[in-house]
This record gives sequence, structure tokens and C-alpha cells, in this order.
Amino acid sequence: MYYDHKTLLYLDGKFVKASDASTDLYSQTLHYGYGVFEGIRAYKTENGTSIFKAKEHYERLKNSAELINIPFNYNVDELVQVTYDLLEKNNLSDAYVRPLVFCDPNMSLTQPNNVSLMICAWEWGAYLGDQQLRLSDDSYCGRHQRSVKIEAKVCGHYVNSILATTEAKRNGFDEALVLDSDGFLAEGPGANFFFEEDGVLYTPQLGNILPGITRATVLELAENLGIKVKKGLFRPEELYTADSAFYCGTAAEVIGIESVNEYQFPKKWNDSLGKKLQDEYSKLVRTPEKKLSTAT
Repeated sequence: MYYDHKTLLYLDGKFVKASDASTDLYSQTLHYGYGVFEGIRAYKTENGTSIFKAKEHYERLKNSAELINIPFNYNVDELVQVTYDLLEKNNLSDAYVRPLVFCDPNMSLTQPNNVSLMICAWEWGAYLGDQQLRLSDDSYCGRHQRSVKIEAKVCGHYVNSILATTEAKRNGFDEALVLDSDGFLAEGPGANFFFEEDGVLYTPQLGNILPGITRATVLELAENLGIKVKKGLFRPEELYTADSAFYCGTAAEVIGIESVNEYQFPKKWNDSLGKKLQDEYSKLVRTPEKKLSTAT
């Protein structure tokens, strides 16, 4: 699914065949989830392949590593160029890119002395599909800011996401909606959350959610469209008077939500603010020349 005998990936400064690449089974990342990663998308545009917000993603990768004391001795601009080279070598335009910083062998619970960097890419459609989602608010709460660095994209954090999604699917839903440890709306297992009521968008504030790059883009687009957005703490029951909702993320892009638990949002997706933002986002990622104002 992700590679074949011709696929190349980038590993510690070299392009190697994915089928020949290897790692040490004593890696601290493999045993403890102590590593950081990113999810990046490339799109085919009129001017060729364009990686959407590549620099922002690699800056976040660097920040994630530094937040959890993982060495990061890489140049962001060079990593962006390497990624373009990787896509070209694999003849990919519309693709998903996965950089991963993983640690050397270490069975102790101490920070590593050395790390490796891998970048791979593959063709991948919208992660959550193109149909509206049926969500359940999950029994698993999200990560707590006093126990982990929530703003870091850490490998081990996503065990929480896997458990939440698995539970939702076992209960007959498409995806989970995760609450924070105080019972407020937080995010999806791999996406940020917005809902609409009376022409206003609402989204959980930063603090107990990953500060998504797609979320920031959606906020910029909303400002450009004159859509009012309120950020704050919201209880799940507030959704039961909402008109519509959506998830957004690099892998998911912008995807509408049909329902949460038994409540079905009354507004048709095509008439929602989310649909307007979905359309604008789709145009933006395929138009590299267009620049947005800096988000606040």
C-alpha cells in the first residue's frame, strides 16, 4: 500500500529503497514511542508539484523535537528541498509526506544522544474519505497538558488516537470526537474540530489540542471570507443546537460531519460555512502563488 520495490525514501542523508531500509530494533522510539513526526501534503498544480506549507511543517517538527528533548540538527530549508527531490524521484505529485525523527538504541528513560531522520511519501486520498462523518464522543479523554507536551506531534501520543478511533468504529461510527480531561470538546483523533451555529464558527481554544497547521489555515480563510470565529471551551451538549460541523487536518483536509452520537446536524453540508471553507481550502492548496495574511 505504501511502497513497492521501486519506492525510494530518504534516510540519514541518503535516498535508499524503502524495501532495503532498516532500523535498530532497540530504538527508543520503537520501545517507548519517543519520537516525533509530521504529516505533509503535496499537490499537483499548474506550476508543478507544490508542497503545502512545507516550511511550517518542518518548523513544527523541529519544535516538537525540542519540546521533548530530542536532538534536531537539521536545516529546515534543506529538508524542504529534500522533500521535493524525494517526490520527483518517486514520480509523485499528489502525495502524502511523512517525516519521522527516531532515536538510537536506548533502553533507559533518558533523552537520546543521537537520532535518525526518515522521510517517505506515498499516494493517499483524503484520510477520512469524502463523505460526511458520523461521530461519537469517546470514552477516552485527550492528552493533558500537565502530563505531555500537547503542542508536540509525538509518536506515542497517537496511541490515544488509535484507541479512540477503534472504539468509535466498534460502536458503529465513522470516527471519534475526543473530549479533554475536564469534559470540554477537544479534537478528533487526527484532526481539529469546528462547529457552526447561527452563522458563527466555534472551535476549541489552544491548550488541550494540537495547534494544527490546517486549523490555522482555516482560521485565515474564515477571516478572509468575513466569517466570525469564536475560540473557547465548549461542552458536548452545546453541539445539540449547532447547525453543522467539520474536521480539518493535513491528512483529512476539510471534511463535513453528519452527526454526533444521535444528533444529526440540520444544515445541509452544501449550505454550511464548512463547505465554503472546504472549497476555499481546496483552491488554496493547489494555488501556490496565493499568500494569506499572517494568522493571529
